[in-house]
Amino acid sequence: MRVRFADCVFDGDTREVVREGRVRPVSPKAFALLELLIERRPGAVSRDDIHARLWPDVHVSDANLGNLVVELRTALGDDARKPRLIRTVPRFGYAFKADARPDRGRVETGERAPRFAYRLHWGRREISLDPGENLIGRDRDAVVWVDDESVSRRHARITVADDGAIIEDLGSKNGTYVGDRRIRDTVELSDRDVVRIGPATLKLRIFKRTGSTLSTVKERPPK
Repeated sequence: MRVRFADCVFDGDTREVVREGRVRPVSPKAFALLELLIERRPGAVSRDDIHARLWPDVHVSDANLGNLVVELRTALGDDARKPRLIRTVPRFGYAFKADARPDRGRVETGERAPRFAYRLHWGRREISLDPGENLIGRDRDAVVWVDDESVSRRHARITVADDGAIIEDLGSKNGTYVGDRRIRDTVELSDRDVVRIGPATLKLRIFKRTGSTLSTVKERPPK
């Protein structure tokens, strides 16, 4: 399924959401939610139906759904106070309200390959971080899944852009540390910074892309 609405294109085949000619990173669950709302447009979709589609046989709080809606509105440029695209149906669920039409043209994203690659080293594991938001926690959808009771389900988030990466704590009980310092707000990350979350010690490596190879970056990417 591929549809165009407002200044956006939803492409179910390539798993991309494009706004104003640029691919907007969204999590797999947020993408699945948008897909469901578009499929059922203009009808409203109940919270029960959404939970059954996104989290079958798993109990999650309504806050998870609310966070996905916020993520989608941010990616799509929608405003919760004056929604153009996603309508909240009080005490029921959500609906896709924009005019959408099939789109058969190729999406011109204007995207270029990122200049830098970001990877977390955790013991012998190496975890690639994608552009956009990368969740760390006990949630099964986390990019970095830390299965420990001292770690919150949505513990922290690393956001990657071409000009650098930042980390923020998501209100965890036991905190997120960069080096020996517990962070309270967003913190910029540099190559070889060490992040500690519960029992996990993660070292960030940043590599500059040079053709087909990667070279080590020893300083924060230039802005």
